[in-house]
Amino acid sequence: MSEDNLTASASSTGAKPRVAVLFGGRSSEHAVSCVTAAGVLGAINKDKYEVIPIGIAKSGQWVLASADTAQWSLSATSLPEVPPSSETVTLAEIGGEHQLIVAAPNEVPQELGTVDVVFPLLHGPFGEDGTIQGLLELSDTRYVGAGVLASAVGMDKHFMKVVFEGAGLHVGPYIAVTDRQWLKDAESVRKQVDRLGFPVFVKPARAGSSMGISKVDSLDGLDAAVEEARRHDLKLVIEAGIVGREIECAVLEGRGTAAPRTSMPGEISVAGGGHEFYDFNAKYVEDDAAALSCPADIPEEAIARVRELAAVAFDAVGAEGLSRVDFFYTPEGELIINEINTMPGFTPKSMYPQMWAASGLDYAELIDELIYLALHRKTGLR
Repeated sequence: MSEDNLTASASSTGAKPRVAVLFGGRSSEHAVSCVTAAGVLGAINKDKYEVIPIGIAKSGQWVLASADTAQWSLSATSLPEVPPSSETVTLAEIGGEHQLIVAAPNEVPQELGTVDVVFPLLHGPFGEDGTIQGLLELSDTRYVGAGVLASAVGMDKHFMKVVFEGAGLHVGPYIAVTDRQWLKDAESVRKQVDRLGFPVFVKPARAGSSMGISKVDSLDGLDAAVEEARRHDLKLVIEAGIVGREIECAVLEGRGTAAPRTSMPGEISVAGGGHEFYDFNAKYVEDDAAALSCPADIPEEAIARVRELAAVAFDAVGAEGLSRVDFFYTPEGELIINEINTMPGFTPKSMYPQMWAASGLDYAELIDELIYLALHRKTGLR
């Protein structure tokens, strides 16, 4: 089916496709998701799509949200948050179409009409980890981004590394620590970390946006770092520090049977501000704390290799739509994969859109391409 025919048949009314922008959520990255939504709501082509903002409160309630981007933007004094409402939004199949329903106590439910594609701008557990993708699969609804398995693997830094190793990618030394292991035999964990060598990075296994991550330079600081990470996730990954430059590459699904597309790689530099690594404040709060160089100042053969390996990582987890793949480039010229992010930061200042902009695809065009890919992807097993 051509794009014109698909667009014309996208809803029963023959109107422009309806895109539900879904954001907020139950994870500790709720505010980051809201900031991402502000960027997308401000840039999406409203002449081409009918946009329906849907927020998910921290309680898990779905609500009709404001389209005012200022409400979801990050300010110097507060973090944006989706407030609860007396009216709850649900997604249901009625008469073979995907309908948004608004329900309130003691009132007749109201139909808001069909939804052609959902753009889930959710970060962290209960959104980026395959859970919302499973819900959308069950309702036979098209959506932007990776499916259930790829989202789950991409969220869990432990199983992500297992998959990467299976695909022949170079992964740095690490250990995975479960809640049971830490509570039952913390001393054994300390010994394993000591064998990794310092510094190490202690990370929640299933969180992003640098939430709960600590750099630890000796055993004296390990327990506090573990407890900080456990506030976000009871499963942890502890990685040996790697001497190398941080190189990132943006990946975009190919159309039809085409191979994944890769941007020019970029390099992040954190400038001052007391940041030892690319933490939350450097990413989202302080405008001048981090800078991106794209293309990265590395040899041409290394650029080609980064792009090749980023596509391998994308296919290894079975990703769809978009992903950002992060590497360390060592002084010896080795490329060590750090992680894949199947729903990367997507604000206009985020690295994923910036790398595509430097590669010739601007923010609004990128949003349009992602919706195109979602509308043309079959639902169900594929």
